[in-house]
Amino acid sequence: MKRTLIYSALLAGLSIGSAQADTLFGVYAGAQGWNMETEGGFANDTDLTQFNFEDQSQSSFYVALEHPIPLVPNAKVRRTTMDTDGVVTLDSDFTFADTGFAAGTAVDSVLEMTATDYILYYEFFDNDILTFDFGLNGKHLDGNFVVVDETGTLEGRRSFSEVIPMLYSRVAAGMPLTGWGVEAEGSFLSIDDNTIIDAQAMVTYSLMDNIAVDLTFMAGYRTVTVELDDVDDLYTDLDFKGPYAGVEVHF
Repeated sequence: MKRTLIYSALLAGLSIGSAQADTLFGVYAGAQGWNMETEGGFANDTDLTQFNFEDQSQSSFYVALEHPIPLVPNAKVRRTTMDTDGVVTLDSDFTFADTGFAAGTAVDSVLEMTATDYILYYEFFDNDILTFDFGLNGKHLDGNFVVVDETGTLEGRRSFSEVIPMLYSRVAAGMPLTGWGVEAEGSFLSIDDNTIIDAQAMVTYSLMDNIAVDLTFMAGYRTVTVELDDVDDLYTDLDFKGPYAGVEVHF
């Protein structure tokens, strides 16, 4: 009888220890493929030119570290490519980066942009039914805005690199015993006429869930708004949006 009790206690201790290890410390890594549609335009002043951007397939990768240290936030880094281009015929004269383009000229507008999110957040709820995170995001937008005429002889190029402080939050809800869940995540900033929004909503399904590793499939929709008003002589009104799918691994 005593041996049975000892073995039961040991098994219970091992089970609790495993659960605590998974709850107290974790590394999350994910990758997504994003079918991105782009609308809007950019300029050196408030007279924005609307461009016809092509839909592009983009990628996003992230890694997050969660830990039990009091008052020290968890950390997440995410990197997303947002490159696109398109051809439009100008209906009026347009000057960009000190280069003038006449009305009626066919120009190729090129966006070469990468967004890197540096997120620090706290978990206020964290269980199989409800998760709620809140924190700050330093979003680093880096890239080039380029306008080239059809002959390739005229080119206006403006480089852009800015770290934008944003509020960050994430809410996830699970359906116990099914493996299914829903999740919404977003960052937001609005100051004067500058607005940056990065939001996504998804459905998740747990493909694997054990002590060693968890594997989750996700599918959802993401939208990014970049409205800049005279930031480094750059004005933008751009919307990036579209469906995505990906996987996440939790160690």
